[in-house]
Amino acid sequence: MHPTLLRLDAFIPYRLSYTSNLVSHSIAERYEALFGISIPEWRVIAWVAETDGITQQEICSRTRMDKVSISRAAMSLVHRGLLERKPNVEDKRSHLLILSQAGEELYAAIAPKAIELEQRIFSRFTPEEMENFRSMLRRIDQYILEESEQDIG
Repeated sequence: MHPTLLRLDAFIPYRLSYTSNLVSHSIAERYEALFGISIPEWRVIAWVAETDGITQQEICSRTRMDKVSISRAAMSLVHRGLLERKPNVEDKRSHLLILSQAGEELYAAIAPKAIELEQRIFSRFTPEEMENFRSMLRRIDQYILEESEQDIG
């Protein structure tokens, strides 16, 4: 075996991606079965619920998802009466997304299930391990974002 050969299963970027996809797929199946909602739709609803109004561009930035996925999810949710659009006084070219009454009810139904699912997935880890894990993920995020800013500058 060549000493510099990449072992994909031990390569942390691959492990992060694989595990993330595994968790997302598991969650997607549950959300679709229980609520008829996709992961992109859930992420849009969750970010809208955390704000007094948010643009699609801001959601793209916060989720690192592409514009097309966010746009399709937002259009679907508006069409289904779960989101509403209101004028963005700070930028007349965009709209703010807000939850409708039905959207608030859906969020109130999903959020506890999301927390419960997270607790089950990570139940084998101590609270300290979880906090360390979150901290490491944030540090990775910070490093990557700083590196991409340096590449631009």
